[in-house]
Amino acid sequence: MRARPREASASGAVGWRAGLWPVGRWWPPALHWPSVRGRARADIGSLLLAAAVVAAVTLLAGVVPPLLRATADEAVQDGVRRAGGDGDVLVEARMERDDGPNGGRVRAPRLAEEVGDFRDRATDELGPGLRAALRPPVATVISPTLKITDGSVLRTFQLAYLAKGGGADGGPHRNGIGGGPQVTWIAGGPPRSVVREADNHAEVPVTGAPWPVQVGLSEADADALKLRPGARIPLKDDAGAVKKVLVSGIFRATDSTDPAWRTAPALLRPVSGADGVGSTRFAGLLSPESLPDARLAFDQDALRRVVRFTPDPNRITWDSAQAVSAKVVALKATSGSSGALDGSLKWETGLDGVLRNIRTQVGAASAQASVLLTGVLAVAVLVLLLAADLLVRRRAPALEAARQRGAALPTLGAELLVESAVVALTAAASGLALSRAVVPGASWEWVVPVVLTAVVAGPGFGTLAAARATRDRRVPANRTARRWARHTVQLRRAALEAAVLIAAVAAFVALHQRGILPAAPAPGGDVAGPGLGLGDGGPLPASAPVLGVLAGTLVLLRLLPAGLGLVLKRALRSRRPLAVFGTARAVATSARTLPLLVLVTSAALASFAFTLDATAGDGLAEGAWRTVGADARLDVVPAAAASTPALSRRIAAAPGVRQAVAAQVTDRARVVADSLVVAPRLVIVDASAFRRLLAATPLPDAPALARLGATGHGDVPALVRSGDGGLRPGMRLELLRDGAPAIRLTAVGTAPAIGDAGDVVLVDAATLQAAGMPSVPNTVWVTGPGAARAVAASGVDADTVLREDVLRARRAAPLTSGLLALAWVSAATLLALGLLGLALGASASAPERWQTLTRLRTLGLRPRDARWIAAGELLPPVMVAAVAGPLLGVLLARLMLGSLALRLLTGQAADPALVLPWWRLGLVAMALLVAVAVVVPIESALRRRRRLSEVLRAGDG
Repeated sequence: MRARPREASASGAVGWRAGLWPVGRWWPPALHWPSVRGRARADIGSLLLAAAVVAAVTLLAGVVPPLLRATADEAVQDGVRRAGGDGDVLVEARMERDDGPNGGRVRAPRLAEEVGDFRDRATDELGPGLRAALRPPVATVISPTLKITDGSVLRTFQLAYLAKGGGADGGPHRNGIGGGPQVTWIAGGPPRSVVREADNHAEVPVTGAPWPVQVGLSEADADALKLRPGARIPLKDDAGAVKKVLVSGIFRATDSTDPAWRTAPALLRPVSGADGVGSTRFAGLLSPESLPDARLAFDQDALRRVVRFTPDPNRITWDSAQAVSAKVVALKATSGSSGALDGSLKWETGLDGVLRNIRTQVGAASAQASVLLTGVLAVAVLVLLLAADLLVRRRAPALEAARQRGAALPTLGAELLVESAVVALTAAASGLALSRAVVPGASWEWVVPVVLTAVVAGPGFGTLAAARATRDRRVPANRTARRWARHTVQLRRAALEAAVLIAAVAAFVALHQRGILPAAPAPGGDVAGPGLGLGDGGPLPASAPVLGVLAGTLVLLRLLPAGLGLVLKRALRSRRPLAVFGTARAVATSARTLPLLVLVTSAALASFAFTLDATAGDGLAEGAWRTVGADARLDVVPAAAASTPALSRRIAAAPGVRQAVAAQVTDRARVVADSLVVAPRLVIVDASAFRRLLAATPLPDAPALARLGATGHGDVPALVRSGDGGLRPGMRLELLRDGAPAIRLTAVGTAPAIGDAGDVVLVDAATLQAAGMPSVPNTVWVTGPGAARAVAASGVDADTVLREDVLRARRAAPLTSGLLALAWVSAATLLALGLLGLALGASASAPERWQTLTRLRTLGLRPRDARWIAAGELLPPVMVAAVAGPLLGVLLARLMLGSLALRLLTGQAADPALVLPWWRLGLVAMALLVAVAVVVPIESALRRRRRLSEVLRAGDG
């Protein structure tokens, strides 16, 4: 029994209201622990169900943020790795002048040491933070481009000296040249000085004969040039001055993947297109002994001294990327002027841009993940509210009895709060423990709404139920007063619905105006952590799907009773009593809000997640088609480019190949447009064959290819494409060539996308050849199911790019794979929560439903007919959710996907087109309908154990 309240003092300082609660002083409620334990034992199943929901959602919400942070680290490393040379940090400085006392130039035998000192000076300028993120430096001294004068084909040559930095990765090598990469000399030997040691500091006249210099050639370069040790390479500079370069030996790289070779790839093999359309670049390797001779062989400032630092992806994380980006921007800000004649350091790098792009991609993925996770949390909150409502309905008699026996409302609320807090906090702790076991550093911020709902919903509903059961408010006898009370309730509901509608409209307006991406910081500014960023507009844009679904469901709640009323009127005119009973029961339960909210919201958000996954997947496939251009692509090396036409014909005849088109693709061609020199990708191809190739792929057709004929005024027609609008149809262009007149072009249309290049110029091969510029194809596009086998069996020295490999690599990219996995997990969780909400809603209305059906059984209703009536009661809201839920999800996807910046993850130039996964949407609808077919027999089996006499006597079922 509960203790009697203390009597009020004579002075009245401490009074009592209704004999139950002190006024003027706070007294803690006296909890009745046997009642707490008894209620918990009686409803252990419902409490465990709520605990399971809290634990599952806590596990998901706790795991996603740390996984996103780990994914951000992987994305940074993957992005830096893919950036290649664009992320390198370069520093350049002019060499000291070598003027002699007699007007000549003095040979500097210790020039290699000066290059090493310059490398060490640049390394010290980096600072410890940036230095730790970079690999050991490679110092290079590279000559201007020379022309090889022994043939009609445009071939160029450079002299290059490489010196790796000190340390475990960059120390001197016994078989290398100085501190350069390791090589093995297969003929001749390393370059030597052309003067005796006694003449190391000799002064050379400026106008004397060409100064000799020795270089080493790689096997590939020597074979292509047909040179042996001791031979002289016929070279001239742009001014026509002859250079005396001798071959000292032929080498083979010990490790051709050494990062040092990336600074001058022509040292290993000929490079096509490096110096313009149709050109092939070769290079000779200098040694510390021959470097001073190379300085004398060229003009005073002709040699370019550069130190290259390559980022180490394994040493850059999301956290360190901020400091790296800030330091890089600071170096560029303090860089010396390119026109300065002193030895100041001039820094150049695209690493800050690479990190900025990665930051944007991570921000997009974080915002997209927040949209999905917000939907899961919203549905989980609705399910917990529905579970709390079911629990209170079952406890209503006991709460009413306790209230009638004198229990105070605060005491009842405190008892229910203790119970729910123990259950919710224990479940949340279990979920967080599991999430920490799955991934370290589990987050709890996103768990708060779910735990708070689980703690507050049950006590709130229970206290309201107990208060309503014992309130003494009477129904007004005045009709006007009753109408006023009814209108007040309606106005409150309308105000709530209007608030939801306004919030939904505001969310979509903010989403379309600001987008989902976080605000871009200034270069080198602070980088926000990837803790599921909510975009530039805060949580409002991320909540747009949830608010949109809630607004749509409120509209359905307004329409459902009216629609069921019309169905009931029609059923009353029929001769089918089962339809009448089922529809009447559906009308009686149609006013319940939570069940329909749970069903429609879960179905709509699951459909939205499925649609996002399908659209992103299709965008990845389209991006792979654009990157490769066909099912397979062969990029032939310059030495084998002459055999490309025959190779194309041989591949076209292979089994399973539909199309094989050869073309010459040159990156960074020199084209004059509006008096400006741009560097687009030049594609020289048979226009008709290329159009047939496009027709055989999912790539967009290019009808403008038919215009690549004669223009009538001597210009070569071309198609252009530009990312910044610098190349437009109707423009007059000039294609620059070395040693030959420029080719005049006229842009007659828009070119199709060729790979990932932003600027493209496409011309017909036959038309260009008629204008005096023959092409040398170096690329073969192949389509058909046998394309991969055909290119694998080509037997030529070429790089093979397969569309399936590109698509697989992009799907496996950290951010993309993480988002697609989260979309599937979110959809599955939402569908499971929706089915759980259906079961809870059916359980809440089950007593009334089966009480009515059991009474009808006393009038002769068969058990099978009773199940049909029960199904008729449950089906209307489920059918509404099965139909309207996927439609709302598709509508949300159409309104939102354009603002989610999926293009940043799919690798496309524009956002992917909406793709509807019909079979998955049908699965969502079918799952809800099948659940009704499962719930009804289970309910019937459970209620069949009750005797008719008990129902008639007790008055409940």
